[in-house]
This record gives sequence, structure tokens and C-alpha cells, in this order.
Amino acid sequence: MNLHQLRFVREAVRQNYNLTDAAKALFTSQPGVSKAIIELEEELGVDIFTRHGKRIRGLTEPGRLVLQSVELIMQEIDSLKRIGKEYAAHDSGSFTIATTHTQARYMLPKVVQAFMQKFPKVRLSLLQGNPKQIADMVKNDQADLAIATESIASVDGLITLPCYQWEHVLVVPPDHGLTRSKAVSLEEIASYPVITYDAAFAGRSKIDHAFGLRNLKPDVLLEAIDADVIKTYVELGMGVGIIAGMAFDPERDRNLRAIPVGQLFGMNTSRVAVKQGAYLRSYIYTFIELLAPTLNRKMVESAMRGGDNYEL
Repeated sequence: MNLHQLRFVREAVRQNYNLTDAAKALFTSQPGVSKAIIELEEELGVDIFTRHGKRIRGLTEPGRLVLQSVELIMQEIDSLKRIGKEYAAHDSGSFTIATTHTQARYMLPKVVQAFMQKFPKVRLSLLQGNPKQIADMVKNDQADLAIATESIASVDGLITLPCYQWEHVLVVPPDHGLTRSKAVSLEEIASYPVITYDAAFAGRSKIDHAFGLRNLKPDVLLEAIDADVIKTYVELGMGVGIIAGMAFDPERDRNLRAIPVGQLFGMNTSRVAVKQGAYLRSYIYTFIELLAPTLNRKMVESAMRGGDNYEL
């Protein structure tokens, strides 16, 4: 048994059981991958994959258990490599953050700027996607950490910690009738076309839940992943917008007014997520502390050892 065989098994699964694609990803030959997997199966005494002719189609029951062990072993190997790299150059390396557009656009710029001033030799990359996509990026080792509001706290294999809380705001043109309302209600909002986030983003589930509790079905005219898009269509007079409070800037958004509606839709918690059992470079802990001053390295390490998600 050797590490090459384990890599081949993992990559075959990642490439949807296509050994040709797995071989390309690992810069080797397809026959070599196939032969190595067969030799591993013979050594273990079980079939890892189900087959139709010479093609593999999926994992057998023992194959699923083998894959779990392979993932753990390869994760430890990756951690060993990172440890060596960190002690060779503790203030340089690469760092990939997976996040949503709202976080990347409105919350991260100042944090990233402060981080790069501390670690100018670190190559920082930002990957964007919806919460499920960015969670998968961390689980598949494409990113070191994820930052999002929706759903990542419930993803198996991730440790998540709260960064900060925020509320939604209603955005309307300056002369809109709702600006004169003393306490905007869900019924008032539902009387206008609504422009807000796609279902996967920025607390949308809480918006839908709040309307559902009052048996209201607002006319959602447009859904977007980007608050700037939402604000653009509100400025055109097409409806009222519901966005994250962090996405409204009175200086930049002079053609709009923001009405706090946290009392209607509740508080939202943005979280940072890392892969359970992953080795984090020291500068990643510094980034987390810059992002959420309530967190520190000791708290993050404790959460990772315990396998628990923290709450505010």
C-alpha cells in the first residue's frame, strides 16, 4: 500500500469515477491509475468500486469506508506538508478565502487591507460562490476558509465560528411613501414589488420565513446575488429592496434611503468556517482575529479539537 494508490482512489471519486480525468488531474496515465487501484483492492481483500465491464461506476459499501480513511490520511499528509512550509517561511505562502459577494464586497476590503499590511508576502486569493459552493471549496481543499451567513453552520466536516451579527434594511427612493412610516410593517412591504437576494444568499430564508408566518406572499419581482444590482433596480423605481445592512452606504447611495427592518426579519450571523482537522497557517489565525476581534487562536483551536460550532 502506498500514497499514490490512496491519491488515485480519492481523485477517481472527485472526478466522478472517470479514470481518464483522474489521471489527467494527477499528471499520470489512465492504465497506471487503474492498475494501482486494482492492486490496492487485492491487498485489502475488498472491492472499493462497483464496475460495469472495465468502467468504475461508484463506491461499494466497504469502498465508502475506505474513502473515509483515505480522506483522513491525505488530510494528515497535507497538514505535514503545511507544517514544513510554515516553519520554512512563517510569513509567506498562499491563502485562499471562499466567500459570498456580499462579504467580499462590503465586509472584507478593510480586513484584507489590514492583513496584507501585516503579511505582504502572502498570496491572497478570493473565490466567490453561494454558501454551498464555498463550503464545498473548503471541504475539497480548494480554500482555507469560508465566510458566509447562510447554512454553512450545518455542513458536516466544517467547524464554524461566529464573526458578527447584522440586520436587513429596506432601501427605497428618497420620496417613497414608506420613508414617512413610523414603523414599517410586513404588510406595507408586501404591498410593493420586492427586490431582494437569491434564495441561497444573505439571510433570504429569514425574509421568507417572516412573511410566511404572517401568511403573506410578497411579489418578488427580482432576485439577485449582488446588493448593488438590487439597489440599481430600486433606483429605477421598480420596487422596494431588502438588503444586508452592511451593503448600504449613505455616502455612495445618495439616491436611496435605508429603513432598518431588523425587528421584522431578525438578526443574522455571519460565520467563518474551516475544515475539521485541517492545519491552519499562523497567518490564517491572524486573519480570523482581524475579521472577528471576539475570536482568537486559542478559541479557534479549541473549537477544532472539540469539533463544535460556536455561537454568539
